Amino acid sequence: QVQLVESGGGLVQPGGSLRLLCATSGIRVSNYAMGWYRQAPGKQRELVAHITIGGSTNYADSVKGRFTISRDNAKNTVYLQMNSLEPEDTAVYYCKATLISVYWGQGTQVTVSS
Repeated sequence: QVQLVESGGGLVQPGGSLRLLCATSGIRVSNYAMGWYRQAPGKQRELVAHITIGGSTNYADSVKGRFTISRDNAKNTVYLQMNSLEPEDTAVYYCKATLISVYWGQGTQVTVSS
Protein backbone atom coordinates (compact mmCIF):
# COMPACT_ATOMS: atom_id res chain seq x y z
CA GLN A 1 0.00 0.00 0.00
CA VAL A 2 1.37 3.37 -1.01
CA GLN A 3 1.22 6.24 1.46
CA LEU A 4 2.45 9.81 1.25
CA VAL A 5 2.32 11.76 4.50
CA GLU A 6 3.07 15.47 4.58
CA SER A 7 4.19 17.30 7.70
CA GLY A 8 5.96 20.47 8.73
CA GLY A 9 3.22 22.97 8.02
CA GLY A 10 2.07 25.58 10.47
CA LEU A 11 1.70 29.26 11.16
CA VAL A 12 4.65 31.50 10.32
CA GLN A 13 5.17 35.23 10.06
CA PRO A 14 5.95 36.88 6.71
CA GLY A 15 9.63 36.50 5.94
CA GLY A 16 9.87 33.30 7.92
CA SER A 17 10.78 29.78 6.86
CA LEU A 18 9.28 26.32 7.00
CA ARG A 19 10.45 22.92 5.81
CA LEU A 20 7.81 20.52 4.61
CA LEU A 21 8.37 16.78 4.57
CA CYS A 22 6.70 14.12 2.46
CA ALA A 23 7.37 10.75 4.02
CA THR A 24 6.52 7.88 1.72
CA SER A 25 5.96 4.17 2.07
CA GLY A 26 5.31 1.59 -0.59
CA ILE A 27 7.37 3.41 -3.22
CA ARG A 28 10.96 4.45 -3.80
CA VAL A 29 11.09 8.20 -4.35
CA SER A 30 14.15 7.70 -6.56
CA ASN A 31 11.90 5.89 -9.05
CA TYR A 32 9.17 8.52 -9.14
CA ALA A 33 8.78 12.07 -10.29
CA MET A 34 7.91 13.93 -7.11
CA GLY A 35 6.10 17.21 -6.79
CA TRP A 36 4.76 19.70 -4.29
CA TYR A 37 1.46 21.36 -5.08
CA ARG A 38 -0.65 23.84 -3.17
CA GLN A 39 -4.26 24.90 -3.07
CA ALA A 40 -5.44 28.14 -1.56
CA PRO A 41 -9.10 28.71 -0.64
CA GLY A 42 -11.17 29.33 -3.74
CA LYS A 43 -8.29 28.58 -6.08
CA GLN A 44 -7.20 25.63 -8.18
CA ARG A 45 -4.41 23.36 -7.08
CA GLU A 46 -1.13 24.50 -8.60
CA LEU A 47 2.35 23.10 -9.05
CA VAL A 48 4.92 24.61 -6.69
CA ALA A 49 8.02 22.50 -7.28
CA HIS A 50 8.94 19.31 -9.09
CA ILE A 51 11.89 16.95 -9.13
CA THR A 52 12.38 14.36 -11.84
CA ILE A 53 13.75 10.85 -11.49
CA GLY A 54 17.03 12.21 -12.82
CA GLY A 55 17.10 14.96 -10.21
CA SER A 56 16.18 17.94 -12.37
CA THR A 57 14.04 20.51 -10.62
CA ASN A 58 11.62 23.17 -11.71
CA TYR A 59 9.58 25.74 -9.83
CA ALA A 60 6.59 27.96 -10.19
CA ASP A 61 7.69 31.49 -11.03
CA SER A 62 6.14 32.76 -7.81
CA VAL A 63 8.47 30.67 -5.63
CA LYS A 64 11.71 30.68 -7.64
CA GLY A 65 14.64 31.69 -5.49
CA ARG A 66 12.66 31.14 -2.29
CA PHE A 67 11.69 27.46 -2.30
CA THR A 68 13.87 24.39 -2.79
CA ILE A 69 12.72 20.83 -3.43
CA SER A 70 14.99 17.93 -2.53
CA ARG A 71 14.76 14.26 -1.75
CA ASP A 72 16.52 11.75 0.46
CA ASN A 73 16.43 8.40 -1.33
CA ALA A 74 17.60 6.49 1.72
CA LYS A 75 14.72 7.87 3.79
CA ASN A 76 12.23 7.83 0.91
CA THR A 77 11.37 11.39 1.84
CA VAL A 78 10.92 14.54 -0.21
CA TYR A 79 11.38 18.01 1.24
CA LEU A 80 10.28 21.50 0.41
CA GLN A 81 12.38 24.22 2.03
CA MET A 82 10.40 27.45 2.00
CA ASN A 83 12.14 30.72 2.78
CA SER A 84 11.03 34.34 2.69
CA LEU A 85 7.44 33.26 3.04
CA GLU A 86 4.70 35.64 1.97
CA PRO A 87 1.00 35.78 2.86
CA GLU A 88 0.29 34.66 -0.71
CA ASP A 89 1.99 31.35 0.08
CA THR A 90 -0.84 30.46 2.45
CA ALA A 91 -2.39 27.21 1.24
CA VAL A 92 -2.67 23.50 1.82
CA TYR A 93 0.47 21.89 0.44
CA TYR A 94 0.29 18.44 -1.12
CA CYS A 95 2.91 15.92 -2.13
CA LYS A 96 2.47 13.96 -5.37
CA ALA A 97 4.29 10.93 -6.73
CA THR A 98 4.02 10.09 -10.42
CA LEU A 99 5.22 7.17 -12.47
CA ILE A 100 2.53 5.14 -14.19
CA SER A 101 0.22 5.60 -11.21
CA VAL A 102 -0.28 8.86 -9.37
CA TYR A 103 -0.36 9.14 -5.61
CA TRP A 104 -1.24 12.11 -3.42
CA GLY A 105 -0.79 12.87 0.23
CA GLN A 106 -3.46 14.34 2.46
CA GLY A 107 -1.88 17.79 2.64
CA THR A 108 -0.45 20.05 5.30
CA GLN A 109 -1.64 23.58 6.04
CA VAL A 110 0.75 26.49 5.71
CA THR A 111 -0.43 29.86 6.98
CA VAL A 112 1.70 32.96 6.57
CA SER A 113 0.36 35.79 8.67
CA SER A 114 1.45 38.40 11.16
